[in-house]
Amino acid sequence: MSDYAKGLEGVVANESALSNVEGLDGRLSYLGYDISELVENCSFEEVTHLLHRGKLPSTDQLSSFEDELRHDREIPQGVIDFLKAAPKDANPMDVLRTGVSMLGLYDARAKVGEPDQEANRHVALSLVAKTPVIVAYFHRARQGLDLPPVRDDLSEAAHFLYLITGEEPSPAAVKTLDVAYTIHADHGMNASTFSARVTIATLSDFYSAMTSAIGTLKGPLHGGANEGVIKMLEEIGSLDKVDAFVEDCLANKKKIMGIGHRVYKVLDPRAPHLQKMAIKLTDELGESKWIDMSERIATLMREKKGLNANVDFYSATVYYSLGIPTDLFTPIFAISRMAGWTAQVLEQLEDSRLYRPLTKYVGPTTLTKVTPIAER
Repeated sequence: MSDYAKGLEGVVANESALSNVEGLDGRLSYLGYDISELVENCSFEEVTHLLHRGKLPSTDQLSSFEDELRHDREIPQGVIDFLKAAPKDANPMDVLRTGVSMLGLYDARAKVGEPDQEANRHVALSLVAKTPVIVAYFHRARQGLDLPPVRDDLSEAAHFLYLITGEEPSPAAVKTLDVAYTIHADHGMNASTFSARVTIATLSDFYSAMTSAIGTLKGPLHGGANEGVIKMLEEIGSLDKVDAFVEDCLANKKKIMGIGHRVYKVLDPRAPHLQKMAIKLTDELGESKWIDMSERIATLMREKKGLNANVDFYSATVYYSLGIPTDLFTPIFAISRMAGWTAQVLEQLEDSRLYRPLTKYVGPTTLTKVTPIAER
């Protein structure tokens, strides 16, 4: 048995009241509220208020909170100029990472050292408001389209859909994206949240912490997994080829994207909500190919390996059905997770300690004399 936890698996590094991931039981809750009840009864804005302020808002509190969010959507002209000048074929996550980092250049509150938590709370909300605008503006800029002025009369989900299409989204599309935002808002000490907390624990600035988180989320073993699901479905091509594809993967020990989860040993509690939205969208759009293929893969993997589909498996189908380009799937994950990242950083700063784990040294233990370069 190893005398250390590789990848820090099972190591408790801090305390948090924000999200409780109960992997063995397949449960997820935010500050004591089950994710299913939040999805059924609350908007993403209400959930963001819960994460940032520690409680669900009253009607008046929600109105004030939404006003602050909606009036914080404008991004600096320098960032807009960057989005227009960025290579059209750039990875949107790279653009988002750089855009968020640039925001710090225009915000006098982005300071290192002892935190001003009141200022940080406003910075956190500003980041939640501006992140979707950066993603949408780059998407339009790379197509040579105009950048619509931000609006203050739409919810977070509706505003993003409006910005990327230039058209009023349908209520069904808005509800679907709002659900996706809610279930992705926070998820314990995942890799990107950990990187954000490690960064802010050095008393760096808020924008540096979010840049760290975005860079971490970009990886295919974290946020990039949902893009892999659609690529897999496109590779399979049709429902009648699913069985053979799965058999080949199992026989050759190939990974099937969107199946299984590092933490959840039973059903991912977020997956059924997006499965439901995917089916609903399919009924409205009349295109059942993707959900039919997805459901068949999920059934086969459950029967053959006892593994369940995770949230990435169905979020990919949902985003694809909404007409969102595949390379924006992970940026949308970042948009929703910005609510959780910022809440986690605020919490870290309340009682922070520098993260400094040890390394098990496995190099040479006998010291070697240095030979002068002329004699090597």
